[in-house]
Amino acid sequence: MLDKVFIDGLSFAAPLLVMAIGAIYSEKSGVTNLAIEGFQGFGAFVGALVAVLLMPIMGDGSQAVVYIAMLAAFVGGAIYACIHALLCVKFRANQVISGVVVNILAVALTTFLTTATNKVLTDGQSSNKFILSICDRFDFPILSKIPVIGALFQSMYLFEWIILAIAVVAWYLMYKTRFGMRLRACGENPQSVDAAGGNVDRTRFIAVMLSGALSGVGGICFAYSISANFSPNIYMGYGYLAIAAMIFGNWNILPTALVCLFFGLAKSGGYQLCLEMGLPSNYSDLFMMLPYILTLLLLVFFSKKIHQTHLSCDLIFPFFLDTVDHTGVDDHLLLSCYMKTI
Repeated sequence: MLDKVFIDGLSFAAPLLVMAIGAIYSEKSGVTNLAIEGFQGFGAFVGALVAVLLMPIMGDGSQAVVYIAMLAAFVGGAIYACIHALLCVKFRANQVISGVVVNILAVALTTFLTTATNKVLTDGQSSNKFILSICDRFDFPILSKIPVIGALFQSMYLFEWIILAIAVVAWYLMYKTRFGMRLRACGENPQSVDAAGGNVDRTRFIAVMLSGALSGVGGICFAYSISANFSPNIYMGYGYLAIAAMIFGNWNILPTALVCLFFGLAKSGGYQLCLEMGLPSNYSDLFMMLPYILTLLLLVFFSKKIHQTHLSCDLIFPFFLDTVDHTGVDDHLLLSCYMKTI
């Protein structure tokens, strides 16, 4: 049972992680992004469409189709994200409303396009589902033989390793490159970036497109790993769960990865526990409440910390302005207070 929990938990956590990383990029640039659900759905649709078109040519069992579909989902998610980027960055629309609208539009648009495409491909038969091939699993040599944790390296999808590589590259790009520094500065202090000659709007546009691209990859991976098909059932709230993971991980990639793993283990553990107890499988959904409950508790905790920080700034900053000798005042707190005023 424990092995099965680890195997299924990791296959759920990996796509969730790549979507959460996309959300982090957008949020760090200063664009609130609730459109992750729509990005992953439309990206998955594009990837599934390409897979359906290629399977008769390359064969139903060809694994090359899977990875071409991932690339197509990457591109499709990025293109669809342009809608949110245009509304929020170019036209300064309300970012929350834009995200909700983009999500609703994605559900309707992909359902219509899937049905219309199936009518063409199947001589008039109507269906809102694309049937995909099975994605192969493999055991990682040596590591899969380790007791207990070896289950993390058993029956793995190759896309799990691809997503791990994406996570490493995304972390490096965010924290070790000039682009990442500029992107974070656009979210923290866009006026300074603009004064230094940087293009805030362009950086934010790129960040939102990256968010869409990564979410699209996560969407097609969910389509392959959960049901081996694309249908409106892809909109199961995974985008919102990725946002919850991002918040729980404090908008940082490494903690968010651990949170996604926890969410994956909670989902697979709940399902396996239901099977062991002979309960209906829909009871496992109750265990998915835990991540959201923990996220709400974390939001309460951080809200208190933010309130305390603002209160400290309100008390100390006038003293900082009116006195010359700042002895006894914490330098980091003074710097934080100063940054909040510019």
